[in-house]
Amino acid sequence: MRILITGGAGFIGSNLSEKLLQDKRVTAVRVFDNLATGSVSNLASFKDDPKFEFMEGDIRDYQACLSACDSMDLITHQAALGSVPRSVADPLTSNEVNITGTLNIFTAAKEKKIKRIVYAASSSTYGDHPGLPKIEDQIGNPLSPYAVTKYVNELYARVYASLYGMQFVGLRYFNIFGPRQNPQGPYAAVIPLFAQAIIDNKPPVINGDGSHSRDFTFVENAVQANILALFTDDTAAVNQVYNIACGHQTSLLELFNDLKKEAGSSLEPIHGPERTGDVKHSLADISKAGKLLGYNPLVSVEDGLKKTFRWYREQNLKSVKA
Repeated sequence: MRILITGGAGFIGSNLSEKLLQDKRVTAVRVFDNLATGSVSNLASFKDDPKFEFMEGDIRDYQACLSACDSMDLITHQAALGSVPRSVADPLTSNEVNITGTLNIFTAAKEKKIKRIVYAASSSTYGDHPGLPKIEDQIGNPLSPYAVTKYVNELYARVYASLYGMQFVGLRYFNIFGPRQNPQGPYAAVIPLFAQAIIDNKPPVINGDGSHSRDFTFVENAVQANILALFTDDTAAVNQVYNIACGHQTSLLELFNDLKKEAGSSLEPIHGPERTGDVKHSLADISKAGKLLGYNPLVSVEDGLKKTFRWYREQNLKSVKA
């Protein structure tokens, strides 16, 4: 199988690329990325693999999408402009990348007769729905432009499946973390921010009182879900959306304390205002993914945090030596 990975130079995409190159069912991996948030350094460990190809391009460019889809069998669509705060600050660009860009990929896949697309959906789709744990068919009103874009992706997938006979699998990621997640910039996610702050011995800012909770999910679990979705032979498993998480709640304060413990640090955080568009609590019901895809999170939050912190510490040591 020849697989296209959009956003493959990014955090999740590069981890997925590396794993797929090791899969005996895969004969070629093409990464399509404009490097806006991804990096060629994420590809360094496998860029010389004879099965690997990198194509620089933007999903907002339909002709580039057609070229990227040429001769491919399957697509895993990870390219997006992430971050709720970024979408609040710049909703137009979030819309262009996440909706128009995704529609370009879906349409290019249709033209190139690619039958199945696995795409990154988001837990932000649940919006203000109060129920916990989150169940796939119970969503609320979106609380951010980012959440709107990811829900529209699901709607387009549903329509394209119905109209054109294509297969789609949407993976609603819940706060994915792990190696290669960038700690720099104004829209960095909380775990890389905390890890970098502890390494630098600079108190991080926790938005709110720290009681906000998330279903943090190590990146290897997201990679596993993508591979299961790409290769499933179960017709009942396609044209579905799934929660991809651990099914375990961790508050921001608990998270920070776990990282502190791993680092042997006594650092204390600073508390700032709550972020606009954030939900208070998030927890996934992952039983549907388990039943239909065979998904079973292999790495716990605790073990994932240990692996992640070690990776950030190694990266800092490398940069100091350089």
